[in-house]
Amino acid sequence: MKYQSSLFEYEEDLSPLSDAQQEVYEAVEQDGFGVREYARKTGRSPGTVGNLLRRARRRLGGGQ
Repeated sequence: MKYQSSLFEYEEDLSPLSDAQQEVYEAVEQDGFGVREYARKTGRSPGTVGNLLRRARRRLGGGQ
């Protein structure tokens, strides 16, 4: 008898985040961009991207 494992993808609820926080969080945490790399790509300063990411993590309960 063969058993097949079922896998499912867990998607985080990002609804508590502002649009800017969600955009940065997805790019850095889910898509693998670095903070500076994403800042260059979007024309934001690295500090702004870092602040948005930090706030997003806090809102999602992940601390800093």
